[in-house]
Amino acid sequence: MIPEFVQTLRASLGSEHLLWLPGVNAVVSDDRGHILLHRRSDTDEWSFLSGILDPGEEPAVGVVREVKEETGVQVRPLRLVAVTVSPQMTHGNGDHAQYLELLFACRLDGTGQTARVNDDESLDVAWFPPTALPAVRPYVAERIGWALNDRGPARFTAPPPGTGGRAG
Repeated sequence: MIPEFVQTLRASLGSEHLLWLPGVNAVVSDDRGHILLHRRSDTDEWSFLSGILDPGEEPAVGVVREVKEETGVQVRPLRLVAVTVSPQMTHGNGDHAQYLELLFACRLDGTGQTARVNDDESLDVAWFPPTALPAVRPYVAERIGWALNDRGPARFTAPPPGTGGRAG
């Protein structure tokens, strides 16, 4: 689902202009250590849960909202795992975008919740043991690994020395 504020921007700018948008990604685990993934309706690929932040929305609040909207389950963010930048992409509708991605490790909040397809962004949702994930893009597998194995500060790309703080 395209957020209303993005639809408004696109009505003014058109699809050909690159939009820089803040997004959240969630690696959700349960008490067994299984990972919740969804099969995306736009690409038919398994991936972690993700979405665009609303204007002024706190990232941890946004990741909880996105997971609830897409799967019907309530999660608790545990930590910020990484801050990354997606490649530039063109969505199926022709919109050009690039995302500042905030990756959170999240835990299912409570028991007795059943994950389900809860909106039109998913074809399926399922829990997988980390050793038996379905085929996912390499960057998805890498980020799941970060969320499961890293316990230090959030990952980020530091600027090269002598560049005045600019990475590229």
